[in-house]
This record gives sequence, C-alpha cells and structure tokens, in this order.
Amino acid sequence: MMRPWLAIGCVAMWASLVAADASGAPQGRPNRPRAGGPLAPLGPDPRVSPGEIQRLFDAYVVMQAQQALELTDQQYGPFLSRVRALQDVRRRADVERTRRIQVLRQTTNDPASNDNDLWSQLKELRAFNERTAGEISRAEDSVNEALTVRQQARYHLFQEMMERRKVDLLMRARQASRLRPPQE
Repeated sequence: MMRPWLAIGCVAMWASLVAADASGAPQGRPNRPRAGGPLAPLGPDPRVSPGEIQRLFDAYVVMQAQQALELTDQQYGPFLSRVRALQDVRRRADVERTRRIQVLRQTTNDPASNDNDLWSQLKELRAFNERTAGEISRAEDSVNEALTVRQQARYHLFQEMMERRKVDLLMRARQASRLRPPQE
C-alpha cells in the first residue's frame, strides 16, 4: 500500500535533481556572503555526487520495474532484494574496474614501467573481468528466479530501456552544463 507513494517520492526527487542539474543553477559552491553585500542565506550544498544520482536512479528503476513487470505483492519482496543485490554487484564492479583501468593508464604513461608490469596488470584485469562477469551472471540468475518467464523477458527489455534513458539524461545534463554561463 505504501509503495506507490514511495515510488512517487523517489521519482519526484530524482526528477527534481535532474531538472536542477539541467536548469543551469549554480552548483559546486555553498551560498556565502559577497563582499560589501548582505549575507546570503545559508542553505544545503547543491552538489550531488554521481553515486547519489546513481542510487536515486536505481530506486527509480526498481519502482518502475514493479509496474512494467506487473509484479505481484508476493514477488515484490524477493525481486526487490535480488535487484538491489544485482545493482550492488554491478556498482562495485564498475568502481573497481575504473580503479584498475586508472592504474593501467598510469603504468602505461610511466616511462619507468616495462612490459612485464603492463602484462601483469593486463592479466589481473582479465581475471577481474571474468570473475565479475560470473558474479553479475549469478546475480541476474537470482533476479530471474523471482520472475515468470514472461516477466524475465520483460525485465531484460526494461533494463535496456532504462539504460537508454540514463544515457539520454546524462547527455542532456552534459549539454545543459555546456550552455551555462561561466561562474564568477
């Protein structure tokens, strides 16, 4: 019974963050007094981390999935916990892979590094990719176990649609940030 209100709240919060980002409102600095002028009201820091945006988007995805997949009340609990676990596995894998790629980039750009250093890092990256692919696959299988075959098919289509929406929103936010006037 509470889920529709939670979904509306998550969507509204997520949409307001995206709208605020696209509006060109100044970001990155808290309000502070200006020289010779009255004190500006202190308010919350408008910066929102990429991790926070990703968590909001993940919550939005879960709420939209309930409707798109026509989940029953009995399916919702197991589905929710399994999708959250899948999202966590993917997020951790993305963070670690980004870190490993950065180390590889630094090693590649270091004139003192040799082919053995690079080969070692490439082997570790391949092993990591294989290991995380297995973890993600097991998490996806777990989600599928909570769904009927038709819901599984819808879920895969739904994931693709949500990924496209995320890319579209990121592109819009990037374009909006390019159109912003330079800040003082």
